[in-house]
Amino acid sequence: MPIVQFAPFSSLVQPSLWHRLSDLKIDVLKLSDHAVPISGSYSIGRSVKDRETGQEITLPCNLTVGAESFEENHKPPLGSISTIGTLKNYNTIEEFKAADKTALFNQEAQLIWDHILKTRDTAQLNRFLLITFADLKKYKYYYWFSFPPSFAYSPYFLLKKKLSGEVEIAPVEDYETFYASVPQNNKHRLHRPLSRPRQPRLATPQSPCIPPRFIPHNYLHLTHPAMARLGTTLIAQCDLEESDRRSFSLYNSRATNHYCNDEAIRCWLGENPQGKLGPRAADLAPMMDPTRLAAQAVDLNLKLMRWRILPELDLDKISSTKCLLLGAGTLGCYVARALMGWGVRTITLVDSGKVSFSNPVRQPLFEFSDCLDGGKPKAETAAAALKRIYPGINATGHTLAIPMPGHPIPPSPASQAQAKADVEKLEKLIDEHDVVFLLMDSRESRWLPTVICAAKGKIVLNTALGFDTYLVMRHGARVSSLSTGKDGKPHQKLGCYYCNDIVAPADSLTDRTLDQMCTVTRPGLAPIAAATAVELLASLLQHPEGVYSPAPPPNTNQPVHPDSSDGINSVLGTVPHQLRGFLNQFRTMPLVGAAYDKCTGCSETVLKAYETEGFSMLLQAFNDAKYLETLTGLDKLYNEGDDLLESVDWHEEGEGDEDDF
Repeated sequence: MPIVQFAPFSSLVQPSLWHRLSDLKIDVLKLSDHAVPISGSYSIGRSVKDRETGQEITLPCNLTVGAESFEENHKPPLGSISTIGTLKNYNTIEEFKAADKTALFNQEAQLIWDHILKTRDTAQLNRFLLITFADLKKYKYYYWFSFPPSFAYSPYFLLKKKLSGEVEIAPVEDYETFYASVPQNNKHRLHRPLSRPRQPRLATPQSPCIPPRFIPHNYLHLTHPAMARLGTTLIAQCDLEESDRRSFSLYNSRATNHYCNDEAIRCWLGENPQGKLGPRAADLAPMMDPTRLAAQAVDLNLKLMRWRILPELDLDKISSTKCLLLGAGTLGCYVARALMGWGVRTITLVDSGKVSFSNPVRQPLFEFSDCLDGGKPKAETAAAALKRIYPGINATGHTLAIPMPGHPIPPSPASQAQAKADVEKLEKLIDEHDVVFLLMDSRESRWLPTVICAAKGKIVLNTALGFDTYLVMRHGARVSSLSTGKDGKPHQKLGCYYCNDIVAPADSLTDRTLDQMCTVTRPGLAPIAAATAVELLASLLQHPEGVYSPAPPPNTNQPVHPDSSDGINSVLGTVPHQLRGFLNQFRTMPLVGAAYDKCTGCSETVLKAYETEGFSMLLQAFNDAKYLETLTGLDKLYNEGDDLLESVDWHEEGEGDEDDF
């Protein structure tokens, strides 16, 4: 007979476990280092033949853990056995190194020991411990995989021979009743390795599938009282090929009190590539797809915000918000970058221009090469740049000229059809998005999207620049007299960009000098205004009332986290209506503007005319400079003002008359 040897035992940590641990650490555990339950699967050693060379390839015995190990009802693969354990992840590498491994191991061993003393259930006999530290910036994972030397896999079962010669088996838990009246030589306690049906092979020709560390001390502990009294032969059965069938006896002696103490179970082992006690490391960065790496890393800052600062922050609501940027110039580029930083993953840009040589130094999504050969289309080029920055972004660009009041549409059928097509495309884009940013150069270009968004109930963020001043505002939502908030109070009627004007938008570009046509502004103003607009959106999205969130009173200092009953703040603080910034004073002033019933952009008169007449109403607004003023009644307001001025009796003071003040 050959000398019996044993196949080596090793743990196998699938890369998927580290991906799952990363998500668990960021989204669930955060700063907690509490242990979490985990499961694994044990597969026996075996050998397979290489189809090309015919050589035997040895596959070792493995205790495997992967992403599925965190599932409650994890089922092991076919031919494997399930086992349970504990995973404890540390927040820093220093804590991982300084951890009292012996205490941790003994704590797990005590669970096994207590279980043995209290119950005969075999489910807890094969516990293991995995301690880790996850370096989420470098995607390097340090771990120490430990298990008791008496680690033994299930199923355990009992065997006895009947008088008829037949063999009967039973669960280990039935030991005393099963062997109550059985002769000593017919008592066998089996610990059976598994193998695939019809393919029972040893790991090597000289080695059975059971590693030495799998000698079942735990099993002996479980039934030791009956063993000590009755005595039994412990064997392990290896099913071999028909040509080489035999059984290997691991123990052929009676149990003694040598096993009757918890010290035998408290000696836990760890492993590293050198076979010594100590941690191992898994460096996933070199083998991970860069796109997948980016997907896990880009939102790291946002998720860390929820660990200590803002646990109530709803990142999913922000990331799922679809944003339409009308204007891909200086403001559009900076707004897009800030949106990406907040985790927004759908960004669509619209612009009618091409990249010019003056753009790249002020507009961060463009480069010098984009200006050559007449310049590339701005919207499409900016969207392509966003994808280069982060391939996971859903960014698209559309070249589109937005029709404007004061810029008549030529009467030719082709021009009218093109204008109608442009309007329909803009309506479709607005329908497909949740938020619309108005980032254009001229006042009149903002009118059409203002009307469409108000009619469709979209969130609108409007940003405009002066030389050293800027305006950031959210348009008020359309409300009715019956519209109330969660507190039962009527919704606040906030104004839009045009509510403070008493004149209709008109042509502001024709017969203008170069400095009047271009937005001449201090270079640092655009990124400040763009970032402010995006931060205002983030605060708005976190407010329970959303687009209907009330504005705080102007020029008051609201607390960051007031009593939620006041309904003013979101988890990010106040949600102002308008912010006017003055860079020459480094000052920002919050304002509140009420909706105006004669507004040419959001009044019910304009919205109902648009909803009932459609493009014909818009065409009149484009072609007739007086149409919107007549529609809203602003013309009557002018006439009333003129009549009032004429009715005043102006008295000219003569010489010697004294002032009244």
